[in-house]
Amino acid sequence: MDLSNFFVTGDPLILGSQIAIGLTMVGLVVLITYLKKWKWLWEEWFTTVDHKKIGIMYIIAGVLMFFRGGVDGLMMRTQTSRPNMEFLDAQHYNEVFTTHGVVMILFMAMPLLIGIINVVMPLQIGARDVAFPKLNALSFWTFFVGAMLFNVSFVIGGSPDAGWTAYMPLAGKEFSPDIGNNYYAIALQIAGIGTLASGINFIVTILKMRAPGMKLMRMPMFTWTTLVTSVLIVAAFPILTVALAQMSLDRIFGAHFFTVAAGGDPMLWLNLFWLWGHPEVYIVVLPAFGMFSEVIATFSRKNLFGYATMVLSIVGIAFLSMLVWVHHFYTMGNSAAVNSVFSITTMMIAIPTGVKIFNWLFTMRKGRIKFSNAMLWSLAFIPCFTIGGVTGVMLAMAAADYQYHNTMFLVAHFHYVLIPGVVFAVFAGLYYWWPKMFGFKLNEKIGKWHFWLFIIGFNLTFMPMFFIGLDGMSRRMYTYSESTGWGPWLLLSAIGAFILAAGFAALVYNIYWSFRYASRDIGGDPWDARTLEWATASPVQEYNFAVVPEVSDHDEFWNMKKAGRTKIKREDIKDIHMPSSSGIPILFSIALGIVGFFLVFEWITLAAIFSVLIIAGLIANSFDYDDGYHIPAEKVWETERKWRGDL
Repeated sequence: MDLSNFFVTGDPLILGSQIAIGLTMVGLVVLITYLKKWKWLWEEWFTTVDHKKIGIMYIIAGVLMFFRGGVDGLMMRTQTSRPNMEFLDAQHYNEVFTTHGVVMILFMAMPLLIGIINVVMPLQIGARDVAFPKLNALSFWTFFVGAMLFNVSFVIGGSPDAGWTAYMPLAGKEFSPDIGNNYYAIALQIAGIGTLASGINFIVTILKMRAPGMKLMRMPMFTWTTLVTSVLIVAAFPILTVALAQMSLDRIFGAHFFTVAAGGDPMLWLNLFWLWGHPEVYIVVLPAFGMFSEVIATFSRKNLFGYATMVLSIVGIAFLSMLVWVHHFYTMGNSAAVNSVFSITTMMIAIPTGVKIFNWLFTMRKGRIKFSNAMLWSLAFIPCFTIGGVTGVMLAMAAADYQYHNTMFLVAHFHYVLIPGVVFAVFAGLYYWWPKMFGFKLNEKIGKWHFWLFIIGFNLTFMPMFFIGLDGMSRRMYTYSESTGWGPWLLLSAIGAFILAAGFAALVYNIYWSFRYASRDIGGDPWDARTLEWATASPVQEYNFAVVPEVSDHDEFWNMKKAGRTKIKREDIKDIHMPSSSGIPILFSIALGIVGFFLVFEWITLAAIFSVLIIAGLIANSFDYDDGYHIPAEKVWETERKWRGDL
């Protein structure tokens, strides 16, 4: 391939991005070298197996991808802000909405949620780490390498352009001969390995590493949602793996799984994609429900109302989520009977979801509510998510869906589900657990600016889409005529998008301000919280718990505080075993990324040669006999004395 086709050229927006990325990378290398931090980064972060640090790296990656996907969203809203706008051409618009969807779902929502799970879940169950620390590091680095491989596409080779769902035959070689959709097939495959490994890791951690006395029905609600989500990951992600493998074989090796002319079936892709894709919606929403449960209970000063019904509703949602996928293609020629069955199962899923809404409302009833930023995001979630849910029931009706399908009404619906159901939750979780990660609070006043700008911008951006969708505007339209009458609605939507961006900027400024000026004297429990993660220091000490707690009921830390059982005794502290850091996960993932890059360009020989690096990594890992190290009891005691102050 000649250099002119290797690098993407010709578009001033892309050229500007390339220059900005290049300057940023050079600047980072120079800064890290000047500060002499390469060794520190390698030893403390790149090779760490500490679940808390891995969680923080997931969160950093998620915030960066939020920015990346958000810029795509701003470009789309700018392009449609006026009739016959010429900001983006048709091809560039196709690439932008494709990467926007993939980045926001898989490279923003997933890492932010898995990052918070990584930090919080082991602490909530009284564990010192996850079950497989090195696998946890491998999960992060394979995700990160997959994300970077996907994002390099708009600089090298060209971005995917067949939509985030990559429907066949459009995404096949016949209609998309460029390599952009190879990036989609390979990068998602690599990132998916990390997600699947995380699901397995979290299941084993929760089932096998809970503190003594923590029965399943005594677990915090966030841990419950993590467990159910992880089961869904293990059930659904192998389906995506198979589908992407078939797509790769079709595009790179000339197979015909989805090619009609050679006996394949494009509808096979739709079924496989949505068999994964609809559970994926709940994979990102269920942990969010757990976060809201923790925040609402803490800031209402009450036990979570209807704990058992919450657990049952979460399990019910997970079960039903595997039985609704056909509602994504009612209009594709199914029989009335098939459409009816999936219409009913789709409506049924609203029942356990509605149960949880009432659980949260009754938790707040007669509570002494504190309107912290975390609580504000939880309160805003309820009406916004309800709008998404109600419009989902409208879309569930197969007959009505013949009008709504593929319109901007649908775009508005899933943004009203996913932004309140994921982004609001992540914001609530960050404000709530930030002290546990970093030892200081985010500024509440700046946080209010973040909250109101984002809420106003969100509703201004997506509410107009319901109306223009009902008026007939199809999704993925990059231009329209003035005679449609959509111009004022879409201009309002564009204004809302930039207010949304201002809200995100307020969050970034809040993080900067708080790192520089926020008080570090906040103690281990700044919110007077209820669950075990708050029984540790802020930020959490390396070993999590000096003495593994014994659990006797729900909200164990709350009970410990009320009974005066928060102190520990010197004689109870023993030497603590911890896992050693390892460079194998990052090196293995880089090798996987190199092979993936060669496969994208269909350089099969180079891919085969460099696959030896992957095999070498597996062999090296099998000869790793490092059994970790011990933290002496005396050092643990000194650490505890420093942060507790009452021993």
